Amino acid sequence: MSAEATNSVTPGPMPGAVSAAVTPTATRRKARPRIDLRRLGRAALLGPAARGRLPDAISHVVEAHRAHHPEADLEPLRHAYVLAESSHRGQMRKSGEPYITHPLAVTLILAELGAETTTLTASLLHDTVEDTDVTLDQVRDQFGEEVRYLVDGVTKLEKVDYGAAAEPETFRKMLVATGNDVRVMSIKLADRLHNMRTLGVMRPEKQERIAKVTRDVLIPLAERLGVQALKTELEDLVFAILHPEEYAGTRELIVRNAARADDPLAEVADEVRGVLREADISAEVLIRPRHFVSVHRVSRKRGRLRGSDFGRVLVLVNEDADCYAVLGELHTCMKPVVSEFKDFIAVPKFNLYQSLHTAVAREDGQVVEVLIRTHQMHKVAEAGVVALGNPYAPAPEDPADGERVDPTRPGWLSRLLDWQEAAPDPDHFWSTLREDLAQDREITVFRPDGGTLGLPEGATCVDAAYAQYGEDAHACLGARVNGRLATLSTVLKDGDTVQLLMGQDPASEPSREWLEHAHTPAARIAIQRWLTAHPAQAESQQSEARIAENRTGVRPADVPEPGTAPEQPADRSATGNVLADLPGATARLARCCTPVPPDEITGFAVRGGAVTVHRVECAAVARMKDGGRAEVGVSWGEAAECRVTLVAESFVRPHLLADLTEAMASEGAEIVSATVEPPTQQQVRHTYTVQLPDAGHLPGLMRAMRDVAGVYDVSRAQPQPQPQDD
Repeated sequence: MSAEATNSVTPGPMPGAVSAAVTPTATRRKARPRIDLRRLGRAALLGPAARGRLPDAISHVVEAHRAHHPEADLEPLRHAYVLAESSHRGQMRKSGEPYITHPLAVTLILAELGAETTTLTASLLHDTVEDTDVTLDQVRDQFGEEVRYLVDGVTKLEKVDYGAAAEPETFRKMLVATGNDVRVMSIKLADRLHNMRTLGVMRPEKQERIAKVTRDVLIPLAERLGVQALKTELEDLVFAILHPEEYAGTRELIVRNAARADDPLAEVADEVRGVLREADISAEVLIRPRHFVSVHRVSRKRGRLRGSDFGRVLVLVNEDADCYAVLGELHTCMKPVVSEFKDFIAVPKFNLYQSLHTAVAREDGQVVEVLIRTHQMHKVAEAGVVALGNPYAPAPEDPADGERVDPTRPGWLSRLLDWQEAAPDPDHFWSTLREDLAQDREITVFRPDGGTLGLPEGATCVDAAYAQYGEDAHACLGARVNGRLATLSTVLKDGDTVQLLMGQDPASEPSREWLEHAHTPAARIAIQRWLTAHPAQAESQQSEARIAENRTGVRPADVPEPGTAPEQPADRSATGNVLADLPGATARLARCCTPVPPDEITGFAVRGGAVTVHRVECAAVARMKDGGRAEVGVSWGEAAECRVTLVAESFVRPHLLADLTEAMASEGAEIVSATVEPPTQQQVRHTYTVQLPDAGHLPGLMRAMRDVAGVYDVSRAQPQPQPQDD
């Protein structure tokens, strides 16, 4: 924004100046320009006689643009420059420079990154509608609808009060202002970078405010869009303003290292060149210095730094296959540190990044990190979505080697707009977005049909369900991970195979419990949106526990409260029509094993002239035999009524208890007692003792219980040792 634009130096030498002084010299291919934004400034833009040579300034943009797009039509750039210069004529920046220097600098940043002509044209004009008499209609008439759309989006972004950008509602407005076009955000990032470079004459408190907004919002966005060249310089500029003492100390470390007589990075780079030359692999080997924030992080992690900690060796090749050939040669001829190997080519990061990461150990114990990628991968790694041209144009049938589909088509930015519309309130959207922006690692899980899902590290089966099915995931009952039954709270690992078990009820409801296990915005917002839209049902998920407990003494499985084992009701003298070989004795079915026909049974006499009937495999039978108790012969009569104890194992879901008891009642079962254990890992165990009119009803009852959504197993209770009946 023009109000933020000044031109001076920030407190202490800025990262751009320092890095130029301390960066180790590296051999570069003359025919291939390198992206190095740190060398760009007013002198590079306008030359020593800037004030008198403004019309020549566009030549620097043209030169940078031609390096990436040799066949580009330059007329729109010249036309846009003439309009911008004439419109801003007489306007000055706070430093006293002509205002046109700002849109030129922003455009040059984007040109160096490889932005296409339409983006550069809009960049030159990005302040004209806000700060001059130029209208959007004029922009459309002279440059077309696409340029007008981009200029309008940037203008709306400029009107956002960035002093409050950390506030949820303001950030939502910022996203809406992008108009679903990632190029608007790219221009804004370049605009912020130039303003951060020239922030020095601002009051310290305003510098700090702008730096904090940049740190909290724009740097994570740059990371998400893969624009590393912008992200790293913004990080260093913010670091210099918010942490001047740590910045000064880091600068001193870098300067001291640059003055060393020996350079382990250069020595390893020479050794790598020799290895690849002998293997006849064409490659460019460079030294890639760490930026200030990276050095600071490494120093905090490792303490005293060694020469190899100040950068990494970068190997650039032409084809994907060459990357793996280089890796093989380095691991064969040098000493690899296997634990440092990562393959981001086979499994790219969420922000387009592709590269092989490895490390080699020197004889003196120093470890040097090595990055291996193609030239195209390097371009995308530095410039992200900016390097891919117009992300909304149809993808070429035969894309350039190594190029991947832009994640913003239809992807991340579009999803952000969907999330902000779906989020029940600004605070929820903001907290969810901040969590999403903080994710810097992604895992890939496989579906049974061979498809894949990209999820952030730490994602659960809940996240996988909403990533695959959207709001239809409300009907998810559970999952199988690598073929084994798993709860929805299970944390997934890279390479897992996930089969989601879905119910068929279109009115299925998500559980409030799922929010505890949802890590992706898609999952959290979908669940919260449903709970907000259905307050009565959401409340019923909690009140159902109290209602059910009052009625049956049971807590339902979908309520995260400890289960209770209610006292057994008075025995209803359930005989099940058992005949005992003891004259005058009445038979009573033991509650420990609840035998039913045609179970093999035996009996034992107890006080009161009764015989307790057990299944022969009941543990109590062996105990009573060992105690010398005499068995009484018993047998099943012709009757029907019987009592049985069943154990149902299920996933946690709303209204499960009601559905289960309804299914049991439909089979003619009368529940005598029930116990629901406290849920564990989103699984719950129910124990029911039921009275059946006939033992023949038992198989049908168990089938009906298994058919209830969320129930994955029903079995007879296993006999357990019980106190002796006497």
